[in-house]
Amino acid sequence: MKAILKDFLTYAKMNTRSDATSQTIPTTPGQVELALLLKDQLIEMGVADVAYYEKNSFVIGRLPGNPEKTAIGFIAHVDTADFEAENIQPQIHENYDGKDVCLNKEKAIYMTTAEFPNLKDYVGETLITTDGTTLLGADDKAGIAEIIDALRILQTMDAHKRGDVWVAFGPDEEIGTGADRFDAADFPVAFAYTMDSGRVGHMEYETFNAARIDITIDGTSVHPGTAYGRLVNALKIAHQIDDALPAEEVPERTRGYEGFYLLHNLTGHIGRAEVSYIIRDHDHMLFEQRKANIVGIIDELNTAYGQERITYTLYDQYYNMGDLIKKDPRSIEAARAGMQAIGVTPIEAPFRGGTDGSKITYKGIPTPNLFVGGENFHGQYEFITMEAMEKARDLIVAIVEHVGKEDTTVS
Repeated sequence: MKAILKDFLTYAKMNTRSDATSQTIPTTPGQVELALLLKDQLIEMGVADVAYYEKNSFVIGRLPGNPEKTAIGFIAHVDTADFEAENIQPQIHENYDGKDVCLNKEKAIYMTTAEFPNLKDYVGETLITTDGTTLLGADDKAGIAEIIDALRILQTMDAHKRGDVWVAFGPDEEIGTGADRFDAADFPVAFAYTMDSGRVGHMEYETFNAARIDITIDGTSVHPGTAYGRLVNALKIAHQIDDALPAEEVPERTRGYEGFYLLHNLTGHIGRAEVSYIIRDHDHMLFEQRKANIVGIIDELNTAYGQERITYTLYDQYYNMGDLIKKDPRSIEAARAGMQAIGVTPIEAPFRGGTDGSKITYKGIPTPNLFVGGENFHGQYEFITMEAMEKARDLIVAIVEHVGKEDTTVS
């Protein structure tokens, strides 16, 4: 078994599902277990400056290179998404024939080409799937395996022709908190990449600007028999807020660069309601306008009710990394050159979400997102092929080679 596949299967079988309700760092013990395994693996490989930082649960290491050349980094996350992750049993289908895949014969769970026609793109490859009862964890354990295998290859090459290569493996990406604690001072690179996108060729360097608003509505609950002129229904006010927002500017009716409001949560009763929205837009000016719009709606309703029945907490979550990366496009140019070198056509589109790179970029390290090769993330139909992982690994090596040729001094 090839080392990249062996590593991936080892990581995939570990339950590292993150937990948004936990207050620990990281949020689950399985993430610590994998982080420490990776720390030991890097040390055994002879990687320098390996450390596990308890302050943020990141594992960081350095493959030494020519100090006169530009240092770059590669990052992957150890946690998996909010889906069953206990007792993961990856299934290997060698020389995949392009037909429906039986994931679990006992439970009659199949992944069909009718529902997932993208399967036919992997005929002849070594297909890795779930057993139909859990996720697989290619998001982002494939990214980890690809970075580790790229280090093996880079160790066989002339280190004088490239700069330092830093690697980092961190927690809690799936719940959006891990990169908040990333310390750029521990990762002295000119730019980096998260290995965390999907299908081969995908590269994202534009993300949403993101905010959340948590709204509390205080109504007046009285017996309906004596309600005239007195009852104020908090749930009705919640509907008034939603009705005042643009009906077409919701996720299910927008795409590309179009932003939206998403009613994320609504709970309560006549006397009190709790409402949450997430606000998204690629354009920063439109993003600010969206926030101002929903605050204006709340202000108008408070005025109409003659008192402050509606209170809120509005906070930004992350910003469009493209606004900064475009000012220093070396990371994008190197990724394009790397893909060209390995015969992959870049698939560049605005990412309708955020990545760890969104936050790391605003900590001073431009960090686009590159493919790991998997598909159908976050569920029982997740899959990846060994060949796709090898493509991602080869891209890492090609980027390092390209940067070594193009750059002579650290910025």
